Amino acid sequence: MPLSYQRLAKIDGQLRSKLDHAEGIQLVKVPVSDAAWNTWRRYCDLAGLPMGRGLAMLLQQELATVVNDDLEGVAALVTAREVDVSRREVAASEREAALYRREQNLEMRERRIATRTAAPVSARPPTTKPGRNEPCWCGSGKKFKVCHGRPG
Repeated sequence: MPLSYQRLAKIDGQLRSKLDHAEGIQLVKVPVSDAAWNTWRRYCDLAGLPMGRGLAMLLQQELATVVNDDLEGVAALVTAREVDVSRREVAASEREAALYRREQNLEMRERRIATRTAAPVSARPPTTKPGRNEPCWCGSGKKFKVCHGRPG
């Protein structure tokens, strides 16, 4: 007696109710040729596995290879980024050192220029009064008569 679609659906319903859901069993319909199905059945018989368990193991193995390949790719990417970050840190350190040297050099130049251009300035006027046409004692560069020599 051939099985009708309704009879098969009823059998599927009974099987699903008897399955242990703690293992997370899922029924999936996959189109497979008769030749492939028969080969798989023989393989599972030789291995001593139920066909469903064999498929689950095959699925887990396939997923593991995909995940492991992905993890290896991620690890390679992380390693490449670590190398790039290290290289950038070294370059940044070198630039910082160069900037520090330039700052020191500029400070030295500013001090040299300041000492060359600054006229010696005394804090107090000299005890003897300079002549009217002599440079002023304050270092302004003006004649004494114009700068500090004015009465008043």
